[in-house]
This record gives sequence, structure tokens and C-alpha cells, in this order.
Amino acid sequence: MKRLVTIVAAAASFAMVSVALSGQANAGAVLDRVLSTKTLTVAVGTDWGKNSFLDEKHELVGYDVDVAKEIAKSIGVEAKFVTPSFDVILTGKWEGRWDLATFMAPRVSRTERLSFPAVYLYSDVIAVVHKDSQATKLSDLDGKIVGAVTGTQASHYLDHTLTPDWVGAKPIEFEFKPEPKLYQSTNVALDDLRLGDCIRVCAVTEDGGILRGAIESGYPIKVLGVLFTSPSALVTLPGDKEFDDKIAAAVKKMKDDGTLAKLSVKWFGIDRTAEK
Repeated sequence: MKRLVTIVAAAASFAMVSVALSGQANAGAVLDRVLSTKTLTVAVGTDWGKNSFLDEKHELVGYDVDVAKEIAKSIGVEAKFVTPSFDVILTGKWEGRWDLATFMAPRVSRTERLSFPAVYLYSDVIAVVHKDSQATKLSDLDGKIVGAVTGTQASHYLDHTLTPDWVGAKPIEFEFKPEPKLYQSTNVALDDLRLGDCIRVCAVTEDGGILRGAIESGYPIKVLGVLFTSPSALVTLPGDKEFDDKIAAAVKKMKDDGTLAKLSVKWFGIDRTAEK
């Protein structure tokens, strides 16, 4: 089953849209807090593939962790990490518990509650099935139970509510109409899938970096196909342009001097910092 979604035109950049909307932080308040505490508190995931995960020492490592440390260094502070769930980050109700979050598509529809000062990665969202699955194409998932983490673009793809409203977005084709099953964690979804073909779930959709990392780590799954691609951005609350400018400047410097590309190759094996 295919249905074409038209692009919603994005007339302004993410930063312009974010600044124009009323924010939840007073101008300068976040940067003042970061400088006074000498700490940049960053929200990341524990199961976001090579972006951020817990290593054998139970320490947070990954691309997002390294990028955040470089940003903190450019501001002149230390990076500290917290691990709220993605849906909590998405609400924008941070209450000062963290200053910056990572790994979110900068959709215009999210700028009412969030700001996206810099794109730092490009991602594809894919579907994986159990290695014993007979599915050979995305349309084979039509009517099947397919899992995704709640609030993600993958989950909105499954219920056909995803609108590609980021700058430069291309049309999205819905290749199948599944029975969505939502999870709080990618690991839980993959643990259901590893039990066998369609025992609890027939497929899982998520960022390609996360799912390919699961395959590398030994999950008995295989890639079925790519759903769509989109940019990933760093995330703040609207209202502190000075703080956003610091984040944007740090990322630009990393792009210009090659640091961002080197970190991408370090963690993903390829440069995912430029749109292909």
C-alpha cells in the first residue's frame, strides 16, 4: 500500500521559526545557568545505538556524547549527562533538569515547544524483521504488527501521521499500513522481535544507526528496507537565543575543522554529517 504525503513548505529556517515563537526560557537564562554552574547538562539515550549507549563499564559513550563534550568544551564548561525517555524530552517540559538534548528531527511542527539550533547528523529510518521472516519488501508488512518507540518519527510513519515538515524535506511514501505497537525503549522492541518472526511483533522501525548497531551486536534480525531519511538536530528550549547561538557556533566550528566528520567516522564508520 502506497500513499504519497506532500511536503509542507518550510518558509523559514529552524532557528528563525524557533525564535519567533514564544519560549519557555527567559532570554539568557539557560546560558547564565550553564556558565554559573560550569556544567552543560545534556539529555541522551542509553539505547540510541552508536549515538549514545552504555558500554561494558556502564558508562555513557557514543557520537552524541562526544559531540556534547566538544560543545561544552567550546563554551568553557564540563558536560554532564542525564537519560530521560524520548517522549519526556519531546514534551519540552524540562523544568531546568537539562539544558540540551540530542538526536531529534527538527520538524517545524515541534518548534512550538522546542528549538533546533544546529543539525549535526543525517539519519535514515529503516524497518528490520526477524532473520527467519519471509518478508522481502516493505509492503509485506501491510496489516502486520510493527513496533516503534512512542513519539518518534518512526511511530508517526506507522500510523500515517508523519508529515515531512523539516527544511528540504522530500515526499514520503507510506509503503504499508501496519498495526502499530508502541514501546518506551528500542531495546524492549528488539527483545520482542528477537523471540521469533511475528511471535510478539513482525518488525521494528527506528533510526538506521540504532538498528544496524543491534545487528552488529548479534540480534537475529535483518534490514527489510528504508522508510525515509531526515536530518537530526541538537535540541534546546525556545527563548535563549544567546545559548542557541553558542551551540550553533560550536557545531559550525566542528564542521569547518573536520571534528564532526571524524567523530561520525569513529562511531558509524562513515561520515553522516552531510546530506547525501
